[in-house]
Amino acid sequence: MPGTTRGRAGLLATWSATRLVLLLCVLGVLVLPGPDVTTDVSVIYRGWYEVLRHGAFPLGDVTWQYPPAAALAVVAPGALPFLGYATAFFVLALLADLAVLCLLLRAGRGPGRSAGGAWVWTTGAAVLGPTLYARYDVMVTAVAVAALLAAARHPRAAGVLAGLGALLKVWPALLLVGVARRRTWGAAGLTVAVLTSVSALAAPGALAFLTSQRDRGTEIESLGALVFHLARRFGWSGRVLLRYGSVEFLGPYVDVVSAAALAVSGAALGWLLLWRLRARALAPHAVADAAFTAVLLLTTTSRVISPQYLVWLVGLGAVCRCFRQSAMRWPVGLVLAAAAATVLEFPVFFADVVASDPLGVALLLVRDGLLAAASLSAARRLWRATVPPAPEAPAPRRPAAAGLSPAGRGGRPATDR
Repeated sequence: MPGTTRGRAGLLATWSATRLVLLLCVLGVLVLPGPDVTTDVSVIYRGWYEVLRHGAFPLGDVTWQYPPAAALAVVAPGALPFLGYATAFFVLALLADLAVLCLLLRAGRGPGRSAGGAWVWTTGAAVLGPTLYARYDVMVTAVAVAALLAAARHPRAAGVLAGLGALLKVWPALLLVGVARRRTWGAAGLTVAVLTSVSALAAPGALAFLTSQRDRGTEIESLGALVFHLARRFGWSGRVLLRYGSVEFLGPYVDVVSAAALAVSGAALGWLLLWRLRARALAPHAVADAAFTAVLLLTTTSRVISPQYLVWLVGLGAVCRCFRQSAMRWPVGLVLAAAAATVLEFPVFFADVVASDPLGVALLLVRDGLLAAASLSAARRLWRATVPPAPEAPAPRRPAAAGLSPAGRGGRPATDR
């Protein structure tokens, strides 16, 4: 139809224009204020690549905190040696971005579907800025989007993709929270078992990621970090330090706040378990809503909220918006607003965030406040849309009048017993 064709042409034009700008940013042609976001690729990822290509995990590097399949994303640029490592990585990230768009465009066709998902991805991922192409999270998100969209018609394929995603960066395991099919769970479990075994045999240290982050503190962009940003204004004696590849608070009471964050994340997992026990059979749109809600809750309550985490949320939110019946329209909108705030706090005004200056703290209050509001709204909407209300208790029976049976009040006389 002409309107649909024009709409798709406008979408593709918007995607192309915004991605050209992002490529120019990561290639250094355009420069945003703040730190260079591409150093993770050109320095850290490249260093891991040199170790991994020789058949070992970079266990001596404290910044390596990832499941074994993450090695696939790190070594993949080696397939394009003529481009150089960093440029090849950016090209692969662009292709993953394009794959997400194609999946969403296809999913948005047909009755009950919407092109809104493709628009959410096109705009939401773009406003995150060059971080989209300077981390391997866009590749993980492509796998997660494919898994969610396959869940209804191809349950085994969905399980394989979810298992692969979990071994790329753990969080895609939450995609299964709304899936009831045993074939999907079985395929996911088998994929994890096989890939983990192969990785462990190929190189030692495949499971080191399970304990690599136990000593982490509170990252300065997290919700809990707002306590210390404000406390610094009143003489708190802690400090900011680069640890485990992110900037964290260290000092008095940091362990308390970190433990509290873990407790809140545990409570969120408990709520998800309760919801799953109470929810009725879930339609495809509800499975997507559940995955988005689960990842949103665990991201918001985490000790670490890195800018690239928003890539996950935008991708899952885009899947939700492919379904007209999705209950996540408002939470997804809040996540898009949080994405716009994220590019301001990193990289543009990151120095203000590190220094706990008023501008930096205000940006974090806005971004983390939007994520918290989105989490509460998503949880409430998911529960109301999928959990049947408790049955009403029957009204108590009124006692019969003295000396009369029900039949004795205008009916047959009660017989003596």
